Amino acid sequence: MLLGSHRIIGGRFKLVTDAEDSVLFEKEIIIPLNKGRNLLQYFKNCVANILSPNQTLVRFVVTKTDSEGYHCELGILNDSGVEDQTNDYVFEYKQREFENVDKYNVVMLIPTGIGAEIGGHAGDATPVARLLSGVCDTLILHPNVVNASDINEIPSNSLYVEGSIISRLFMGTVGLRRVRSNKIVMVVDKHKENEVNEFVINAASAARTTLGADIEIVMIDPPTHAVASYSSSGSAIGKVEGIGRVVYRLQQMKDYDAVAVISRVDVPEELIEKYFKSGGKIINPWGGVEAMITHSISSLLNLPSAHAPIMQTIDDLDESMGVVDPRMASEVISKTFLYCVLKGLHTSPTIVTDDITQSGVLSVNDISCLVIPDKCVGIPVLAAIEQGITVIAVRDNRNKMENDLAKYPFKKGKLYFVDNYFEAAGLITSFRKGINAGAISRPVKKTVIK
Repeated sequence: MLLGSHRIIGGRFKLVTDAEDSVLFEKEIIIPLNKGRNLLQYFKNCVANILSPNQTLVRFVVTKTDSEGYHCELGILNDSGVEDQTNDYVFEYKQREFENVDKYNVVMLIPTGIGAEIGGHAGDATPVARLLSGVCDTLILHPNVVNASDINEIPSNSLYVEGSIISRLFMGTVGLRRVRSNKIVMVVDKHKENEVNEFVINAASAARTTLGADIEIVMIDPPTHAVASYSSSGSAIGKVEGIGRVVYRLQQMKDYDAVAVISRVDVPEELIEKYFKSGGKIINPWGGVEAMITHSISSLLNLPSAHAPIMQTIDDLDESMGVVDPRMASEVISKTFLYCVLKGLHTSPTIVTDDITQSGVLSVNDISCLVIPDKCVGIPVLAAIEQGITVIAVRDNRNKMENDLAKYPFKKGKLYFVDNYFEAAGLITSFRKGINAGAISRPVKKTVIK
């Protein structure tokens, strides 16, 4: 099936009803430690024994590794309206055949909702993205890195790619093709206060007249119901009811290339105030639910997607939070938090599934390096281990994850720890030039004769 000029999955997932009872939720499990090497296959087998036939896995992350085992969080879509169910979809894997050295392409990830010191709030990792973009040919990043409400200073040589699509890129099952522009469908939860709806419409009009973006709005009524919460690891998660209505509506439409989801996320009023007045000490409560929603949309429809929240009441928009932590400032000056999403989706690449080796498609063969905050383990890291892709872990981007990456089965010379992103940029530069990192530091190890 075609949507506009872009190919979508075509039958892997299809909602045959509007799935009124669809629920998107998080499940926490502990998986026993594995002594073998292939963790992807091990996790795939373990998760397959947990999911029921009517459940779709849309997210998998290891929050902590200790003597008990792997503490994991699973994002699960519980939806009896899905046909051709595939429980192991997230774990579908194809080994890359080679590494293309014509270009040096870097993936930068800062997982949403983990309280990252850099990139854990509202686009505050953008300077890092601009730094790393200067030492590589293409920088692939996800919305959380650069989304800053009414601001999106995405580097010109970067690709704005939803997180679950980046996971599949590392797994070797999708590729990315650049576009000049996309037609964007805005799926908007109809708000009970019409003034909020008007703000959203005006934001879309602003993007149409400044970006020159092609945007269509679809109102969802009754709206979805999303509630933010925190997991036992302290990361932001949540629960979403009615996501099936959004997917079903989108599947009935034609001639569009990307999806902006604008929906209300319920957060207690007292938590909103505490968050903005915490000086960055409280994890952004909206991020986890937003990631769950876009993982589901992009996984089911095979299209670029991004999310912007709607405030619960018009009074929330009018309430002053005073002078906030600079990392939060872009949030308190916005009424819709939406423009950044539209700018990113305007040129977000097409998702290619049928022949990822064709000319003009960036695939796992073209990925040179992955940069992550230290201690983070998700599908991209697990796939990088299997694909032999270099991983750089940045120590000073502290977060809630508790994994010792040195204990994971990386091939020799494929895992590097750096103290900060300046060092990461230097390491990338040395790799790009073919310089062994050991030749830069002192003392130089003695030449070994074997």
